[in-house]
Amino acid sequence: MYQPRAFRQTEAAALDDLIRDFPFATLVIEQEGLAANHLPLLLRRRGDGRATLVGHLARANPMCDEGFEPVSALAIFHGPQGYVSPNWYPSKARDGRVAPTWNYAVVHVRGTLTLEHDPRWLRALLSQLTDHMESGSEMPWRLRDAPEDYLDRMIAATVGVRLEVREIEGKWKLSQNQPEENQNGVISGLKRDRQLELSAWVEKATARC
Repeated sequence: MYQPRAFRQTEAAALDDLIRDFPFATLVIEQEGLAANHLPLLLRRRGDGRATLVGHLARANPMCDEGFEPVSALAIFHGPQGYVSPNWYPSKARDGRVAPTWNYAVVHVRGTLTLEHDPRWLRALLSQLTDHMESGSEMPWRLRDAPEDYLDRMIAATVGVRLEVREIEGKWKLSQNQPEENQNGVISGLKRDRQLELSAWVEKATARC
């Protein structure tokens, strides 16, 4: 990933938070050419600081072939993103030296990917994933709410994925390279476009500059 210094994110807590808040990932491996799958992945950190990403795929997915061997993989997590208009830059009125761009925050995770077939492991994963996604609900759905025979069939139709993390890299491209007046213009423009989440991320990132 191209990493200008202004956009490089190295705070471990910030990287972990993006993964937890935006768990839907693109998982890329080399499998007779490049293969990409899209799925939510949960981050698990052990006491020694090492990390694992876990999720599941349909057993019918070609990636889950019985001959699958551990492979290097890249998981991409996308945070808020959106278009930035040159019209939001006050400097445009002075010299016109501005151009459209795109603001975003992403995390790339590299590691070794393996598959998990143990139904007990899959049940624990599905329970943890459901609890994570339902955490904001007033009446969260639990795995135990479904009939046992139905759960057994669903689990039998899935395969777990486990990525042992080797490297985590983050990029927050949030107008940090712009002068303060343009940063403020971007924040205001995003708010007018009702991109409130992205505007909050820009505000936080540029407050540190």
